[in-house]
Order: sequence, then C-alpha cells, then structure tokens
Amino acid sequence: QVQLVESGGGLVQAGGSLRLSCAASGTIFSIYAMGWYRQAPGKQRELVATITRGGSTNSADSVKGRFTVSIDNAKNTVYLRMNSLKPEDTAVYYCNADLTDWRTNNRRVYWGQGTQVTVSS
Repeated sequence: QVQLVESGGGLVQAGGSLRLSCAASGTIFSIYAMGWYRQAPGKQRELVATITRGGSTNSADSVKGRFTVSIDNAKNTVYLRMNSLKPEDTAVYYCNADLTDWRTNNRRVYWGQGTQVTVSS
C-alpha cells in the first residue's frame, strides 16, 4: 500500500505564510514526480506546482513568485512554501505522487486526503 499524508494547512491572514508538507510512504519502488493541486469551493481542482525527483518544477501563473515547491527524495516528501498569501488562495490543497508500487510494479498517480488552507482578508 502507498499512503500520502499532508500537513501544515490552517488559517492565516492575508500577506502571511504557510508551509505544507506531504510525505509518501509504503510500498514505493520509485517516485518520479510530486506536486500540489488545490480546489476551492465550487471550482475545479487546479494545478499549483509540481516537481520531478530531479528538481524540475512547474507552477501556475497565479502563484509564481509567491509559492515555492521543493522535494526531499530521501524522505519521499514534497513541500510547498506559500508566501504573500491572498484570500483567493483559500482552498483544499492536495498533494500527489507519480510513482511505482513495487508490489504491483504498476506506475500511477496517488493522491493525499487534502489539507485546508484558509486566508482571511
């Protein structure tokens, strides 16, 4: 089994900062990339930022210059540092991991359960 567990969400005032963490564990053979998505009420889930195990990143225009994604390959953990938060960043943030499970030898994307980020104005 593979599990992704997020932490670090919460309530913060506009202009503040938060750091989200997501640790993958279980029967992992190899992780190729990890990332963060978010879903606000009434909206579709959208990309926030992704990173490969080699460190290549991709992020949404709305968060560039404010959010930084990083990865610790030794810990199978991805981080999202969020600065200059805005009320429109309020959403449930989900992490995912593109990995191979050694039990099944199948490669697919796994998702965490989500963590709430609320930014007050």
